[in-house]
Amino acid sequence: MAHHGVLPNRETPMAPPTIRVHHLNNSRSQRVLWLLEELGQPYEVVRYQRDAKTMLAPDALRAVHPLGKSPVVELDGRMLVESGAIIEALVERFDPGHALSPAAGDEDGRLRYRQWLHYAEGSAMPPLLMTLVFGRIRSAPMPFFVRPVARRIADTAMKSFVGPQLATHLGYVERELGAHAWFAGDRFTAADIQMSFPLEAAVARAGDHVGPNIRGFVERIRSRPAYRRALEAGGPYELGR
Repeated sequence: MAHHGVLPNRETPMAPPTIRVHHLNNSRSQRVLWLLEELGQPYEVVRYQRDAKTMLAPDALRAVHPLGKSPVVELDGRMLVESGAIIEALVERFDPGHALSPAAGDEDGRLRYRQWLHYAEGSAMPPLLMTLVFGRIRSAPMPFFVRPVARRIADTAMKSFVGPQLATHLGYVERELGAHAWFAGDRFTAADIQMSFPLEAAVARAGDHVGPNIRGFVERIRSRPAYRRALEAGGPYELGR
């Protein structure tokens, strides 16, 4: 286990909250570590490793939460799941000054912020996940007489459905990032942290569908000191597999 983040002021009489992140390598929980680093909150990391062959989470995660997935965050003894809900809860509690969210009076910014928090998993990730699944089908070991059929099915699905979906969604994101430097507007927010996972996955998996604005966004987030500290806390992070 590792302990990261900026320690609270020593003169503060109240004890800091207990935050424990159940972190799976190469997963969405990397965003939670990054958010906590941006917020300057101390936390613990409990690491879990994917199965090298199946890339699935270990059974040990089911002992933490019935879904057996990551991220799971323990906040003062309460279990939080789902990346978007976790990010919202942490920002609401630890960002009263709106450093990582639009101010209360910024209605346009708050609507954009909320949209991208939900878009990341609800719309952006499904075609990227299917890209990964069909890619594994193409390369999976199988009897030689089955391989051509499996590859034909995978290629047809990618060409007729998944590819067009990727083009639609990544084209939309590319245009939005052309109009605004960050997803909620012209200032970095937690919506950018939430969108980081699908866009890093897109850079790793979606090839020609990824435009310069998306690549520029990924370069900007990777240059943030808190992002780099989160990588040190979470360990190797590779989304191409």
